Amino acid sequence: MPVQREWFEKDYYQVLGVPSTATDKDIARAYRKLAKQYHPDANPGSEDRFKEISAANAVLGDPATRKEYDEARRLGPMAGGFGTPGSGGTFRMEDLGDLGDLFGGLFGRNRRRTQGPQRGVDVEAELHLSFEDAVRGVTTSVNVPQDSRCRTCNGTGAAPGTATHVCDRCNGRGTLDDNQGLFSLSTVCPKCNGRGSLVDTPCPTCQGTGTERRNRQVKVRIPPGVEGGQRIRVKGRGAPGQGMAPPGDLYVTVHVAAHPKFGRRGSNLTFHVPITFPEAVLGTVISVPTLDDPVKVKVAPGTAPGTVLRVKGRGIPASKNGAKPGDLLVRVDVMVPTSLNDEQRAAVESLAKVTDPAPREHLEEV
Repeated sequence: MPVQREWFEKDYYQVLGVPSTATDKDIARAYRKLAKQYHPDANPGSEDRFKEISAANAVLGDPATRKEYDEARRLGPMAGGFGTPGSGGTFRMEDLGDLGDLFGGLFGRNRRRTQGPQRGVDVEAELHLSFEDAVRGVTTSVNVPQDSRCRTCNGTGAAPGTATHVCDRCNGRGTLDDNQGLFSLSTVCPKCNGRGSLVDTPCPTCQGTGTERRNRQVKVRIPPGVEGGQRIRVKGRGAPGQGMAPPGDLYVTVHVAAHPKFGRRGSNLTFHVPITFPEAVLGTVISVPTLDDPVKVKVAPGTAPGTVLRVKGRGIPASKNGAKPGDLLVRVDVMVPTSLNDEQRAAVESLAKVTDPAPREHLEEV
């Protein structure tokens, strides 16, 4: 992607609070923590901080973009305009990407880069699911706050019944050129803030900005087997683009509640079942719950404590056609009674008399 001017102004590693040597997992972990802390729904007034965090993650969260960012920061602002050493490359203003807005001309050429419509920014949202919905998949809605075109003034910023007029400082261009010999610097017009027009009577709803923050409901299809912390991309449901440019994407971070009975290990479910000492020695058949109906599981004679029995196909359902479902992993825990009645004690003592003692010669002194 083109080198962005913000890359030289923002230390995205500092924004996320991670070192430049951080792994991709470290960056993802730091982003999830900060996004949850500064999400506008949970922390009103933190919109700017949330946007900054999202922008940092958009660059550092993508390995290819992160590599470009690191290289651009290492070489400095002029990195995008030169060929590789020894290649005979030439300097071109269009190679500067967004830096073309900064330099209007070079070597006597008063050349200004025209910036076309910009794609809408990506939007972040969070979704909390029950364990069952995460396992089976669900179609639901998320609440997405965003800046949208003001419905009162239709985005003009002017109060109904009034109009805007061309900025007399920049003549409607939104930028000012400052010729300084070799370079011609282009800056945003301070009078109209780059809009190119001025408002005499601001809209009472948006105070002249042309946008208002409101919530919208976006339907999201969560595939079966989604895990906590996973991000779901909903293409084209982010912020609207400028003009005819496409909208950004919506990224939904999923949080999954714990199950009262089952644990989870990837696509497998885990479950602990207690059995008695006689059942472990003699063997038994036990009933084990699943996400559907209970199943019978055979415990072989002489089963040791901590043995894991696998029930195939009773774990997380397959998320794609042709994929295999996970398994149910049943861990056997042998219960040791802490108190015995007279009959039980007599039975255990009788067993002890006919049981060979366990060899202890190999034990080391503690």
